[in-house]
Amino acid sequence: MLNILKIAARNLRRYRRRTLLTSMLITLGVVAVLLFISVSGSFKTMMIGQLTDSMLGHIQIHRKGYLSSIDSLPLNRNLNAKQAAKVEQVLNGNEAVEAYSPRIKLGAMFSNYKETTNIRLNAVNPQMEMRTVPLLKDRIIKGEKEGLLKKGEILVPELIAMGMKIKVGDGIVLVATNQDGSVNGQSFTVRGILEGISGPGGRDGFIHLEDAITLLRLNGKEVSEIAVRLKGMDKLDLVYGGLQATLGEFRNKMDKPVFEVHTWKKLTPFFNIARMIDLMTFFIKIMLVAIVLVAIMNVMVMAVYERINEIGTIAAIGTDPSKILWLFLTEGLLLGVFGTLLGVVVSLIGIWGINMAEVSFDFGRQKGLILSPAIQLSDIVTISLIVIAIAVIGSLQPAWKASKMDPIEALRHV
Repeated sequence: MLNILKIAARNLRRYRRRTLLTSMLITLGVVAVLLFISVSGSFKTMMIGQLTDSMLGHIQIHRKGYLSSIDSLPLNRNLNAKQAAKVEQVLNGNEAVEAYSPRIKLGAMFSNYKETTNIRLNAVNPQMEMRTVPLLKDRIIKGEKEGLLKKGEILVPELIAMGMKIKVGDGIVLVATNQDGSVNGQSFTVRGILEGISGPGGRDGFIHLEDAITLLRLNGKEVSEIAVRLKGMDKLDLVYGGLQATLGEFRNKMDKPVFEVHTWKKLTPFFNIARMIDLMTFFIKIMLVAIVLVAIMNVMVMAVYERINEIGTIAAIGTDPSKILWLFLTEGLLLGVFGTLLGVVVSLIGIWGINMAEVSFDFGRQKGLILSPAIQLSDIVTISLIVIAIAVIGSLQPAWKASKMDPIEALRHV
């Protein structure tokens, strides 16, 4: 086998130009795929991080049926104090949970004493909310960020602030309808202006959880949802499955589930964009396979055609057809290995260069996001093995043809 390897390497050196061009074509395919995977993966990870760390959390837990009617922010589907306590007990016992934050979501009328509009609000415990969505305070474009907010204060969405000319320190009034249909109003001071973000909830304001309880005249500790932050996104599916199983055991009097658990994927339309990125990556891989297959088959067919006399000679002196087969397969293998190694090196240099250049881009209202492409070792190994395997497969038909040549006919070939 070692002799076959030496002969195959020598044959590739004999046709340097063809070997180099084929290797460069394989290299180009590998570079295209690895760079696309790293850049698109960085974009996807960054957008997911922006959404989960500034608004959604990784997982949200609601009372069954809440999410399907979330557009109307129904107060009659809140988790009651006993249900919320059960959820918190389960989360406290899960080592993969880093933090969680109970929220009350409500709609209200927003007035600056001159104009009135409607507003969506998240009522939160500031300390718990900042641990669960640590990038939330970075969305405050005007006003003090430290501590997020206090009782009697409100964070106003940028669009409402601009439309109604609201400034930090202004007084406003919120008027909300309670569960029983009665109306209640409460005064607030504008603590800060909140930058919008793409997706549902990106235009919501924030008030203190205790203010919402007073405004809505709630009895006990009711919450609309509990947002959960995990210690690592890689634990998402495992924790989600565990919470589904644990909380699914709680049933109401009609033997129906009390809770529903959703990951960020269910809570934002950006998940569809993430799926499109994954689909494009898959098709790019298919294109790479096609490029390598065509390139290797073309080279090996030409190699067989140009070396018919040589094949006839080695066959005539008693070389076993299997060795001829392995000779051409080894040439294809070496082409694949060389092109792949070169492609991996060029890709790593390209990724390093992009990181050094600190390429920034805007995504909707989010400005100056820095692209930080990275490639996982598993992706490098997978792509490399695919390319090398396709290189060998592409050599199979020409190699089989060479091994089945009649020595006499081959020697007569001119």
